Amino acid sequence: MKDTDIYLYGQILMTNSLLLQADMPPRDGYGELKARYRLIGGETAICAAVLDSLGCSVRMEGTWMGRSTRDGVFAYFKDKKVDLSLITYDDTFDGLEDYVLIEGETRTCLSTFDAFQGPEGYRWNRPTIDHLQGCRVAAIDPFFGQASEDVARLCVQAGLPYVTIDCKHDSYLAMYAAVSAISGEFLRWQYPGEARESVLQRYAAHTEGLTLLTAGGGELLYSRKNGPVRRLQAYRVMPESTLGAGDTFKAGCTYALYKGMDDDRTAEFASACAAAAIMKFPIPLYPPTLERIAAVQAEYGQR
Repeated sequence: MKDTDIYLYGQILMTNSLLLQADMPPRDGYGELKARYRLIGGETAICAAVLDSLGCSVRMEGTWMGRSTRDGVFAYFKDKKVDLSLITYDDTFDGLEDYVLIEGETRTCLSTFDAFQGPEGYRWNRPTIDHLQGCRVAAIDPFFGQASEDVARLCVQAGLPYVTIDCKHDSYLAMYAAVSAISGEFLRWQYPGEARESVLQRYAAHTEGLTLLTAGGGELLYSRKNGPVRRLQAYRVMPESTLGAGDTFKAGCTYALYKGMDDDRTAEFASACAAAAIMKFPIPLYPPTLERIAAVQAEYGQR
């Protein structure tokens, strides 16, 4: 394999996004669609699309492709700097898809993730250290249990700094990550009722890396061991859809790590990257560019 800027491991699928014209319909009701798309989805696939748009080369693997997902994924990335040579095809299943109803700044996702990621659903790659060769940084989704942890261990063994998302403070993934981006949704699920500052201190105590706690359009908190809690208000842009905002924030953190940005610049860049992304729908067709990110920073920078 040729040298590649960034290695990505995790969820790669097809997403059916349904943008509603108005409010979410009631039960037994009707909702008019404004737009609908079937495009790549998943935290790793969207991250790859954004990093390609930012000028990086990517090597990607994770979810196996099935009968209904392989062609869509390969067609999308065919003209991009994304190496798919490690992707596995399994013709015994349809592949993983989700269906997302989008209403303004909210979205409702329907899929089979619990079954797919359960003990009977194993259909994802188990990388070896040679898969990381020639890469400078990595990003790892936590959703594949021991396999995800094994990738983190390979990164540590190879001296490859990595970004991760939505894993507990005492997990191996978080403990050895260069950057951990933790969503508000994950915090509400894993740390119900606990103050965000308290949770951030838990993460900071277990890792030498940077931890960022996001809150959608709210205040971003970030810190590292023995450092102060820093705060950054998210860019208040007008979104077409927030679908993929977290995936794009992850991409922004990964790009920042690749470029050697400090903590403040990492938080600022990732926040602006996500803001630029949600201003256009859908993200796979309009991934943020460095020019668009700079424009967001210039226009909304005085907050």
